[in-house]
Amino acid sequence: MVSPALQGVFRSLRLYHGPAAPRAAMDALYRHFIEPGDLVFDVGAHVGDRVSSFRRLGARVVAIEPQPLLFSALNHIHGRDALVEILDRAVGAEAGTCRLFVNTANPTVSTLSQDFVRQAEDAKGWEGQAWNEQIEIEVVTLDGLIARYGVPAFVKIDVEGFEDEVLRGLSAPLKALSFEWTTIARDVAMACFDHLSSLGPYRFNFALGEAQTLAFDHWLPDKEMAGYLSQLPHDANSGDIYAVTGPR
Repeated sequence: MVSPALQGVFRSLRLYHGPAAPRAAMDALYRHFIEPGDLVFDVGAHVGDRVSSFRRLGARVVAIEPQPLLFSALNHIHGRDALVEILDRAVGAEAGTCRLFVNTANPTVSTLSQDFVRQAEDAKGWEGQAWNEQIEIEVVTLDGLIARYGVPAFVKIDVEGFEDEVLRGLSAPLKALSFEWTTIARDVAMACFDHLSSLGPYRFNFALGEAQTLAFDHWLPDKEMAGYLSQLPHDANSGDIYAVTGPR
């Protein structure tokens, strides 16, 4: 009998690598930020659908995923690719260790943020979610990854309410990055805006859910983007915020 944890991984594999996965749309979106030969960090790589997209675009990838079963899945999918480095770590504000709250039935929402778990408890749309395991995970920082691998052209961050902590471990602006936003943790996005704006003149765009399409035909300042996100209804649920510096 397949364990609930493995069932959760298989669910993610079907969802993100199955025939309905939006590969062409994803590649078109990331082509805005990635050119062949670029270095990309995928923070919260999950089962590696974004890694697959980055590789189709010709990038070298450092994929970071702390969940043991997902790390194993990543190795099965991408482990023989010499241009993909897979790390069983989490990324945070400081190097050290941290507790990972694991949702075995739905591993895509496992998180290092206890606040995120609390915010989900009584939230509409999050009924039945259970973070039923905890494991100690080694934590590295974006600055540490840059010191080891070099400066990335793009960083994707999807860590369920821990995005602000990831960005706190970055001390210099990057050309482009994305971070997840959820309606149950809007304050996390606001903290991300604050930190990024302290590093450099970032501008922002947004893709709702898994639409793989930028919402605006121009790039917005942080306050305008924050205002837009604050007005979205709870049922919007989630999306990815894109941040760029320099001409676009």
